[in-house]
Amino acid sequence: MSDTEVKSQSWYRLLDRSQWRALVAANLGWLFDGFETYALILTAGVALHQLAPHTDTQPAFYIGLIIALTLFGWGVGGILGGIIADYFGRRKVLLLAITLYSVFTGLSALAWSWESFLVLRLLTGIALGSEWGTGTSLVAELWPAHARAKAAGLMQCGLGLGFFIASACWHFIAPLGENSWRYMFLLGVLPALFALWLRRKVPESERWTSAKKRRSELRARAADELSEKDRFYTRFTLRQVMTDPKLRKLTILGSIMSTVTTLAWWGISTWVPAYVGSMAAEDGRSPESYASTAGMIYNAGAIAGYISLGFLADRFGRKGTVFLYFAASLVMTPVLFLWTHDLGLVLALCVVNGFFTLGQYSWMPVWLPEFYPTHLRATGAAFVFNAARFIAFLGPLTAGAIIAQLGGYGYAATVLGLVYVIGMLVVPFCPETKGRQLPEA
Repeated sequence: MSDTEVKSQSWYRLLDRSQWRALVAANLGWLFDGFETYALILTAGVALHQLAPHTDTQPAFYIGLIIALTLFGWGVGGILGGIIADYFGRRKVLLLAITLYSVFTGLSALAWSWESFLVLRLLTGIALGSEWGTGTSLVAELWPAHARAKAAGLMQCGLGLGFFIASACWHFIAPLGENSWRYMFLLGVLPALFALWLRRKVPESERWTSAKKRRSELRARAADELSEKDRFYTRFTLRQVMTDPKLRKLTILGSIMSTVTTLAWWGISTWVPAYVGSMAAEDGRSPESYASTAGMIYNAGAIAGYISLGFLADRFGRKGTVFLYFAASLVMTPVLFLWTHDLGLVLALCVVNGFFTLGQYSWMPVWLPEFYPTHLRATGAAFVFNAARFIAFLGPLTAGAIIAQLGGYGYAATVLGLVYVIGMLVVPFCPETKGRQLPEA
């Protein structure tokens, strides 16, 4: 379809049912991930108090440890999931990921000790991580160039929806007593039902099917019959990403920005509910109620931020949009955590902070699939998205240690927030891919 024909119609009228189904599947998968992740953030303190009451003297450090271990597992699972998706298909891996994290989330509700909870969180993190790269690749490969960024933003907003739903559920479940955290994790079993619909209704990517066929045909031929390009095509996907000079450069740039986004969010913004709850407690109000309210408000802003980034990237380009989100996050971090002391105003600022600090995650499903050819897309995108967690898992630990030492959230958030400057410096070196077709080998 020509550019003139595309511009003459509303973008959504040019899409078919299979494209929408793929988007719904990826969005719901990410929504379930979001629910499970934010359920941990909201309930970690309560679980910690029941499973390990001896840690009550320094809860921030131990909560940071729980989150960090989940994040570390997410990184391992994400990279493995991306590689497997390039060999066995987007749809199959998405189905497997949803099933596994439903199982391990349910088992987390049955944890009998602090140690068992940590192990189950690690396994849940591994299952969680394997979903994103497959869903992102599936949507990018099925949606047309003129609407690809919009689809990525709509897919990524599932995380914010999951966070919002978790906050809303915790508002009603928290008062149910010391086992309330177990009830939250039991709700995480429900996504397994969605896997049945995914298996029957969501199509496989034709781009991936073609890439798989080409790989199989090349491997069936004798090595001396293959050109250097063909031999390179059949190598292990992660090796191709790391050895091709162009792809290696894009991977390094993407990984730096991914680390900025991930380190800052996990090290700073995960503390928003606890921070608002502590302010409420000082005013003699319910910390649990205000923490859940702050979570809902923050994630309402994030949902708008996710979607807006995709539309802005299609309108103004990837570079300018991502730079804006990094810059605004840099400013909003001290505004929320350090310079604002009125509880009502802090709640209002949670909307703006969520729009940029969590909403900026959409740059990855928007931009990363446009860096890599089809036979490497899930591997490359998943590596960049998830490898950052091997560094970013230190964020909750660092923030927890700073909070424990200084006795407040403001300084920890402001110090870690300076990492956004690095993201702003890297963005100009990335290629502008607005409106381009996905690359092929």
